[in-house]
Amino acid sequence: MVQNFRQRVYAVVRKIPKGKVATYGQVARLAGAPAAARQVGYALAAINGLLPPTCKTPWQRVVNRLGEISYSLSRGGGDDLQRVMLEDEGVVFDKDGKIEMGRFQWVGEKNKIKK
Repeated sequence: MVQNFRQRVYAVVRKIPKGKVATYGQVARLAGAPAAARQVGYALAAINGLLPPTCKTPWQRVVNRLGEISYSLSRGGGDDLQRVMLEDEGVVFDKDGKIEMGRFQWVGEKNKIKK
């Protein structure tokens, strides 16, 4: 069951276009589990920061609901890498480290990923 959820999360994240971001909650809704934003974070933690930038699942495009990177001591530099990768895609951060979600948030698909 957990693996199936992770696969749905990864499928949603792979649809986020370059230069756009989505929130953990948004990914959870599109993956068919609207109350599972934290679990989206766990699913992405299983890959982010550990794989090269050529990873096919663009984990860096998922941010918190405030348009910020969710910093964690356990990511071993992944936070800084995430910001650099997003900036390389054209995502702009303000002086407080926030992304203008009205401009950069992916609208998503109308239909959720099938379970």
